[in-house]
Amino acid sequence: MSRFYLTTAIDYANGDPHLGHALEKIGADVIARYQRAAGLDVHFMIGMDEHGQKVAQTAAAQGSEPQAFTDRIAERFLATWEKLGISHDQFIRTTTPHHKAGVQALIRRIAERQPDDFYEQSYRGLYCVGCEAFKQPADIVDGRCVLHPTRTLEEVEERNWFFRLSKYAPFLRAHIEGNPQFVQPISRRNEILGLLDQGLEDISASRSRLSWAVPFPMPLSTGEVQGTYVWFDALPNYLTGTGFPDGDWESRWPAQLHIIGKDITRFHVVIWPAMLHAAGLPLPEQVWAHGFVQLGGERFSKSAGVKLDLHEAIDRFGADAFRYVLLREVPFDGDGNFSWERFEERYTSDLANALGNLASRAVAMVEKYRGGVVPVAAAPDDEAGDHDDVRAYHAAMNGSRGWLLHDGISAVARQVARANEFTQQSAPWQLAKDATQADALDVVLASLIRRLARCTMQLAPFMPNKCAQLWRTLGAPSSLAALQFDALSSLDVAGWRVTKGDPLFPRPVAPAEPS
Repeated sequence: MSRFYLTTAIDYANGDPHLGHALEKIGADVIARYQRAAGLDVHFMIGMDEHGQKVAQTAAAQGSEPQAFTDRIAERFLATWEKLGISHDQFIRTTTPHHKAGVQALIRRIAERQPDDFYEQSYRGLYCVGCEAFKQPADIVDGRCVLHPTRTLEEVEERNWFFRLSKYAPFLRAHIEGNPQFVQPISRRNEILGLLDQGLEDISASRSRLSWAVPFPMPLSTGEVQGTYVWFDALPNYLTGTGFPDGDWESRWPAQLHIIGKDITRFHVVIWPAMLHAAGLPLPEQVWAHGFVQLGGERFSKSAGVKLDLHEAIDRFGADAFRYVLLREVPFDGDGNFSWERFEERYTSDLANALGNLASRAVAMVEKYRGGVVPVAAAPDDEAGDHDDVRAYHAAMNGSRGWLLHDGISAVARQVARANEFTQQSAPWQLAKDATQADALDVVLASLIRRLARCTMQLAPFMPNKCAQLWRTLGAPSSLAALQFDALSSLDVAGWRVTKGDPLFPRPVAPAEPS
């Protein structure tokens, strides 16, 4: 069985999970669930980035030690991912002893293989605590970081270990140009090539006065032991999560896919590949950088004051509906907007009125006209269009054109719409009145259940719980979770016994008028 090692960015432990975190985790979870249904051996890893100056400052402001603070944050993130049904196989934390040892082993391996790649240098620059990075003039507007405009940049001067990143510019360009799928979508790839055109500067690999960090494994010539720069600590999590440098780590590395936000593309497709190449290790196969979720055109950001209560959003219509609407509304290859109004409109149109109503009507008619047992009948010509949309669904979901999850949902939505149109045009309630139309009625009823089963399998990565509920309602003989996509082409619903249950997607209740 082919393996598929999938990771997301590890979340920075200085606050609660927000909508941007949810977009990334839900999108990656959909991909993981899809790949499992495609027959791959999936290992899906998420986690927490727990070191750094920003974490230490936030913990101190709350009167807490950093470890106790990050323990609480990790618990809140895990509870949120459980609530959202994120099916991760591993949750890594950068404060664990194994990760710390793995980071130091990787740095020592680079130093042993490339003795000149680490060197000491005094440096002065403007440092953004929000990004945990020194900022170049192009990243600064009105004296502030473009990503954290509410934070004051700190002028930092110290002597550190530096990593000779500039040395790897030719390698990085050759790799990116020779492997077009390595950085996707193409807009992100073009940005990185533009960055390489401007030239790369060497970067700090250690920081002085940074106690909340993995100790850098090489002291300075003065004997000072510094803290490992947070990105040299965070990026290796994808590798240390395999067990590196111990055990059978090579059986999982390299990762097939890193899912990240577009604001950290540079770290993942410039710094991380350079580190791996310097260490003589293979690079991940692909880095996919999704866009931002915006509210009224502004990026969700705690520091900028643009936020929304994530748990309130999940509770509005339930976790599965939230997962569906978020990925329906926000393209996974660009930015998208979120609003309560659009959330309710999409829930009502796609889920309550289209899919939910189709399921309710189809099951009720099979119960009323055929005693709850799906009849034996050939597929009508009208179903041919579904097969085209199934192919479009897989093309959007399997990575061959990129990870276009929103297009995958659209392909299923077209199938649902076609099934509803077919119901109206064939009018099974009229056929049931004429005994000579019994065979025609069988064709309609069997087709509706088959279409629902087909859509349920395709939507299961997006809405695992609701789809499992619908699968049971349809009377399928096997578990939906155990089913793989190759069963779609030979799906036979004849003899299934449907069972009417609670509405899948209750229509929203209008708020009461004030008295």
